[in-house]
Amino acid sequence: MLTLKIKHAPRVPVVGASLTKKWHLTAALCIGLLSTNGVSAALVSSLGGQIVNDTTNNIAWLANANLAATNTFGVTGINPNGSMSWFTAQKWISAMNAVNYLGYNDWRLSASDTCMGYNCTKTEMGNLFYNGLGGVAHSSIIAAHNANLALFNNVQSGIYWSGMEYAPGTACAWNFGTYGGFQDTYGKGGNLFVVAVRSGQVSAVGGPVRLHRKFH
Repeated sequence: MLTLKIKHAPRVPVVGASLTKKWHLTAALCIGLLSTNGVSAALVSSLGGQIVNDTTNNIAWLANANLAATNTFGVTGINPNGSMSWFTAQKWISAMNAVNYLGYNDWRLSASDTCMGYNCTKTEMGNLFYNGLGGVAHSSIIAAHNANLALFNNVQSGIYWSGMEYAPGTACAWNFGTYGGFQDTYGKGGNLFVVAVRSGQVSAVGGPVRLHRKFH
């Protein structure tokens, strides 16, 4: 008989009414594989501080890491603190694209992989946390970071959804915790934060900047 030993997920801060009640249950149900390594991020502010280009990995982050708290784009189900379910996050991104936000209609949730734990730097959020912002495992990004954090605003010490479902159990999706650098899976109905990203670069006056390096 094969026995699986499941480690408890780390204690996390409250980012929604249902999160702390369901964390340990869903973390036990959604199990991932471990992998590490990543490419350092070179971050440059653009479009009047509204965008942060990762010129190494050829992606562009929305500088407001919790835009949903102040702009719902008409989507219901978003909590006052900006957290929402994975399903609502998909609707919010779609609504953002429908209005061509900042001149673009290809915003998305961050890409992930199946690494579970600390130091998962191949994912877009993991690479941003550790390599771009100088985050440290087991420490909140608010407490331990480099000067690049100032390129962003409204960064939450909490958990952010990725766009990737957990393949063995699609009731869950991957996420990344900026409260301590932990990547994990969670039930899609949980209330987590959202930051938008798009592939490619954004010039200082809008429009694409063509680079070839990207995650793979």
